[in-house]
Amino acid sequence: MHSQKVHPLLKQYVQSETRRQFFRQGGSALGMAALASLGMPTATTASDSTAADSLASGGLGALPHFPAKAKQVIYLHMVGGPSQMDLFDYKPQMNDWYDKDLPESIRNGQRLTTMTSGQSRFPIAPSKYKFAQYGQSGMWISELLPETAKVVDELCFIRSMHTEAINHEPAITLMQTGNMVTGKPCIGSWMSYGLGSMNNNLPTFVVFVAQPTNTEQIQAISARLWSSGCLPGEHSGCSFRSSGDPIMYINNPEGVSAEVRRKTLDGLKSLNEINFRAVGDPEIHTRIQQYELAFRMQSSVPELTDINNEPESTFELYGGDAKKPGTFANSVLLARRMVERNVRFVQVYLNNWDHHGNVNGRLPSQCKDIDRATYGLITDLKARGLLDSTLIIWGGEFGRTIYSQGGLSKDNYGRDHHPRCFTMWMAGGGAKGGTIHGETDDFSYNIVKDPVHIRDFHATVLHLLGIDHERLSFRNQGLDLRLTGVEHAKVVKELLA
Repeated sequence: MHSQKVHPLLKQYVQSETRRQFFRQGGSALGMAALASLGMPTATTASDSTAADSLASGGLGALPHFPAKAKQVIYLHMVGGPSQMDLFDYKPQMNDWYDKDLPESIRNGQRLTTMTSGQSRFPIAPSKYKFAQYGQSGMWISELLPETAKVVDELCFIRSMHTEAINHEPAITLMQTGNMVTGKPCIGSWMSYGLGSMNNNLPTFVVFVAQPTNTEQIQAISARLWSSGCLPGEHSGCSFRSSGDPIMYINNPEGVSAEVRRKTLDGLKSLNEINFRAVGDPEIHTRIQQYELAFRMQSSVPELTDINNEPESTFELYGGDAKKPGTFANSVLLARRMVERNVRFVQVYLNNWDHHGNVNGRLPSQCKDIDRATYGLITDLKARGLLDSTLIIWGGEFGRTIYSQGGLSKDNYGRDHHPRCFTMWMAGGGAKGGTIHGETDDFSYNIVKDPVHIRDFHATVLHLLGIDHERLSFRNQGLDLRLTGVEHAKVVKELLA
C-alpha cells in the first residue's frame, strides 16, 4: 500500500490515546485508528471539528454558514406549560360550550395524563379572561398581558407548536435539547460550540432561574437543562444566582490576593498542560479555559450585575420588581445588560405555569410577573438598536387542555397538559413581527393549518443565527449528533422577516 500523508490531528489523536481511553471509546477509537492506518488524508469540516479546534477558534471556522439575522438569543422559558387559550389563542366559540363534554371526535383517542385519565367526563372550560385586538396587526391578546399587548407588532406568534411529550420531564428536555432522553447538548450549548464567544471576559451562555411570586406548584428543573452533554464542557450554561455571589466561588477566599490567585492559576495551568500532553483528554483543555475565564470574570461580573447605575427610567420601563434580585424583571434586565456586553445566549426560566387547578388564583400572578418586564425588554432593546440582532423566544414545553381538570366553575378551573397544540412567540432577530403562523380548531385542541414541530422550531432558530441545522453536528460514540436529530426538520420560512 502506497503511503500518504496523515492528517496531523489524526496523528495527535492516536498518539495521545491511553489504554484506558482506547477501551472506553471503543468503536470510535478503532475507527480513527483504522483511518490513520490507511493513511487517508482528511479535511476538517464544521461537522467533525475536534474539541481542540473549537477551543482555539472560539467556534467553528465554517460558521455562520450564511449571513445571520440574529447574533444573540434571549430565551424566556415558562416552565410548566402556559395556557394558550387563556393568553393568545382566542376561542370565543367556547363560551357556548361551557360545561359540555369535549366531543370524542375532537379528542380522537388522544392519550391522557394520569391526572385526568380517571375523569368520567371532560367538561369544556372557556377562558374567563377577556381578549382584545392590538397594534396595526390586530392580533388578539388576553387582558392578563396589557403591557405585552403594546408591543404586539414586534411579536411573531406560532400557534401551531406541537410535541410528542405529554409529561414535564421529557417535554422540557425535548424543548431544550431536541431529545426526550436526558444528557444531550442543549440549544445554548450548541450556540456556544458553533458560534463561539463574543466577549472573552464573560460566559458565552448564561442561565437565570427566576423566582415566581406564586409558588403553588413548582416543577423540578436542574442544570441538566443547560448541560453541554457530549460537547466540550466549557459550552455548558453558567448559572447566575440571585443571592450571594452571582457565581459561586467567583471571589477569592479571605486572605488571598489577586496576585496570589494569578500565580496559583499559572501553576495549575502548567500542570494541566503537562497532563494534557500525557493523556490528550480534551476535558483538560476545558478545565484550563474555565479557570482562565473565572479569573477574568472576577472583574467583569460585578460590573455586569451592579444595576445601581441604571437610571430610574430603566426601572420605570421594566417595573419596580427589576430592583429585586431573583425576580423575572431583574433577570431580563440583566439579560439586556449581557446582550449589551456581547453574551451570546441568555436563558431565563420562570416556574409555576403548571395550572392543573386554580387558574383564577395563579395565572394572573404569573402574568403580572412577566408582563411589564417583557414589554420593557423589547422596548429597551429596540431603543438601543439591539432588537434587530437579538432574537427573543417566549414559550413553555407544551400547552393546556380546553377541558377542565377537577372542579369547574365560570370563575375558576384547572387545565391538564396538552402536547397537540400550543403557542410560542419570537421577537427581533429576523423574526417576522406582527404575524400569526398556524391555526388550531375551535377547541384549541388540534392543529388545522401549518403545524410546527419542535424540530422545525429549532431548525428555524438556527437559521436565524446563520446556521444550517443539517451541517451543525458533533461526532460522539460513532454518531453525528444534531440539535434537530435524524428525523425530518424544516426551516419555517413564513416566520422570517
